[in-house]
Amino acid sequence: MFNLIRKDIILQKKNLMILLPALFVYLTLNISYIWSGFVFSIVIIMSAFSIDEKSRINTLLNSLPYTRREIVSSKYIGVLIFTLIVVLTIFIGNLIIHRELTLWKDLMFIVSLVMVSTSFILPFSYQFKSQYLFIGSLVLIGIYMVLISTMFQNLNDIIRENLQIVLSLQNINVYLLIIFSIIILYVCSWLLSIRIYRNKVF
Repeated sequence: MFNLIRKDIILQKKNLMILLPALFVYLTLNISYIWSGFVFSIVIIMSAFSIDEKSRINTLLNSLPYTRREIVSSKYIGVLIFTLIVVLTIFIGNLIIHRELTLWKDLMFIVSLVMVSTSFILPFSYQFKSQYLFIGSLVLIGIYMVLISTMFQNLNDIIRENLQIVLSLQNINVYLLIIFSIIILYVCSWLLSIRIYRNKVF
């Protein structure tokens, strides 16, 4: 499985060489680095995922001495590695550009946000292919826009306020509970993706 993870990192080498310096540029702008870190992480992760969706590559992977569990597991471990690379880049970038240490809560929030998102994205992509994510995202955005224009007009403010409350909490037990819940969600997603991928025919 190590070689599968290594393969993803090597294939993403060019993307990383472009995206990570671009992330440095974003850090100089007045854009939330939490949002930037989340978006850059998802782009890198889905870029690595989409390469393996080609039928020839799936056929090749399944002809190698790897189980389907290992093939799926390498993606989930890859998510964590790519996210940590992005988080480390943000930490170093903030240190160099702004001369400040990034709050560990903010870095954990980026990792948590990516883990929660990929917990839904990866099973969806294994079931329907990632190209349908765009359509699914448009549907979700449409539902969101309907909600904020009809039932919850201050939904953005509510979300923003709740995030500030969570990030300003001093009780470490609350953070541990949130982290534990996210890990459970991630593991359940991992197992679901393995099950979906096992039933696929290439």
